[in-house]
Amino acid sequence: MYRGETIDIRAMLREAGTAAQSHGWRSELFHEAGEFKFIALRRASVSTRNPQPAIRVYISAGIHGDEPAGPLAALRLIQENRWPENAEIFLLPCLNPAGFTVNRRENAGGMDLNRDYRNPQTAEVRAHIAWLERQPQFDFYLCLHEDWESRGFYLYEQNPDQRPSRAEKIIAAVREVCLIDESAIIEGRAARGGIIRPGIQPHARPDWPEAFYLIVNKSRQGYTLEAPSDFPLAMRVAALVAGVNAAVNSPA
Repeated sequence: MYRGETIDIRAMLREAGTAAQSHGWRSELFHEAGEFKFIALRRASVSTRNPQPAIRVYISAGIHGDEPAGPLAALRLIQENRWPENAEIFLLPCLNPAGFTVNRRENAGGMDLNRDYRNPQTAEVRAHIAWLERQPQFDFYLCLHEDWESRGFYLYEQNPDQRPSRAEKIIAAVREVCLIDESAIIEGRAARGGIIRPGIQPHARPDWPEAFYLIVNKSRQGYTLEAPSDFPLAMRVAALVAGVNAAVNSPA
């Protein structure tokens, strides 16, 4: 089992909340488990010319407790505050805080939350889905992850309606700060230039990851960003930050 760096998830969440408040984000509590409060952050459009958002973007991190780059990238993105004026951002900085306290993929009960989105058994995922059901549709989603087996950064794109892709823009931006996995096969799937475009059939699979729930219910386009866990943590964080900025700030 991979055992990478640990982070102080409590301190990280405090910093994220403070930074979000300083930049005018709204915070919503959607679940509590022991000492942890599960927070969803929302940044409204700040355009004075058009108060209606041009895009709505969902970003999540920290569903696996042994992947620290995602929550740290979420924190940096909030602190740097480099969002388009007319973008509405929904950001969940950590979906599995208990996992980070023991540096384990699963939650406190030993469940992989990222396989629980079809018939949810865990309280965390049930609460997350209930929150998602109250939100508007998103133009696209970004799920921030790490892969301890990869040779570099790569991503999955879900785009069943063949909308203009952001994948190449994400890869180009990440390439400036991190090696891209150029393998022809990644995770058993065909890849090209660090991009996997799997032809998925969610209803044929019993154990949905978060991305499956999102593509079926909340958005028709999305990206799962995978930073390489064997690379330095600072590089992984920079890769995820670059990928999110490219997706959000570049027109499709």
